[in-house]
Amino acid sequence: MAGTASHPQTGFLSRSLRDSAAWTRAADILAVLVALSLPWSTTLVAIFVVVFILSLIPTFDADRFFKSLKRPASIAPIALFAVATLGLLWATDISWPVRFHSLGTVAKLLLIPVFIYHFEKSQRGWWVALAFLASCSAVMLASWIMSIDPVLDQNKTIGVPVKNPIAQSQEFALCAFGALGAAVYFFQKRSSKLAALMVALAAGFFANMMFVATSRTALVCVAVLLVIFAVVHLQRRGTLILLAVAVAAVAVAWMTSPYLRYRVSEPLREFAQYQYHDSNAMTSTGQRLEYWRKSIKSFEAAPLFGHGTGSIRAQFERAAVGKTGILAEVIGNPHNQTLNVAVQWGALGIIALYAIWIAHLRIFLSPSGLAAWIGLVAVVENFVSSLFNSHLFDFTEGWIYVLAVGLAGGMVFQGRGEDRAGSAAERAS
Repeated sequence: MAGTASHPQTGFLSRSLRDSAAWTRAADILAVLVALSLPWSTTLVAIFVVVFILSLIPTFDADRFFKSLKRPASIAPIALFAVATLGLLWATDISWPVRFHSLGTVAKLLLIPVFIYHFEKSQRGWWVALAFLASCSAVMLASWIMSIDPVLDQNKTIGVPVKNPIAQSQEFALCAFGALGAAVYFFQKRSSKLAALMVALAAGFFANMMFVATSRTALVCVAVLLVIFAVVHLQRRGTLILLAVAVAAVAVAWMTSPYLRYRVSEPLREFAQYQYHDSNAMTSTGQRLEYWRKSIKSFEAAPLFGHGTGSIRAQFERAAVGKTGILAEVIGNPHNQTLNVAVQWGALGIIALYAIWIAHLRIFLSPSGLAAWIGLVAVVENFVSSLFNSHLFDFTEGWIYVLAVGLAGGMVFQGRGEDRAGSAAERAS
């Protein structure tokens, strides 16, 4: 009967809503949009992440997801969030909006298990990695253009078209070492043109950090990652060649870049000012050292469970009473990830924090392959940079970690599953 016949468009819509492949593809595209927008925008990242999560609901496999959650790589970030949630209860002298704001900086880590779950089954993980590389390359191009014509800076830091030098340098360092790893991969596959392209991209990112805009934190990360690159990818002869090239490049950059000389030498002068108790000198190095000193004293006052979620600013306010100059500065971020956690959640929080880095490092240490290398770079970079900043909780740097570890972790676990399936098939035959 005409009254009972289903409309063709309704049937098509119903089939589309049940099409798991279509929903997986949609989630992949949204993850690509997250990667594309991360170097440029905070609002777009938040929007695309929410829609990405919603796109997973129609094909959500509870059994597989909860099985994935049993891995330390997924448990560890959940554990830190749980500690931060419990910390809401003993931050009794802190307003609830402040407590929840601090909890929100930790909440992004809950997406690591979600990204691992998705990219363990997705076949489009490299779309996301390439999108991030392309987006950062566009930022690099804009940075070079601004350095050539400072009129274009629009009252921003020269060479930093969006965000700030620290975030930009973290992006560029990850892309540079990711590109170097890709160059090794393509060289082994005898794809010399692609290998040369990756080397050129890496050189562009490194040169930008040396001559245009960088952070001192990024320079430390680059030095550490160069050593790790040599250990992972090179034999003795290759290591010596890399060392020679690196020394020559640094020497040339040092002689030709006043900017680099300033960025390296300025901390020594600032440290001298702080050491001689010039409390009115508001220098970056002096501020960090003072933040760390006050944070350690706050940790000593509540070493087991800390002062509660969102308590950092209140602790600095107490320490500033009767002080002047740099000693009276009040902040909500001690610029050290361990101290950030220690003040709020004590030794319990520190254990949960280091469990994250260790669990994620273990994913990428043993397997070979480009995905494992990218994950290793992301974890090491975040750990080293978190000695001088609170990069797990900062927006851009934190999301870089979440996306990179979730993406690379899922791809590595997918490869391990395929290897096991292949081995089982060989034994069966």
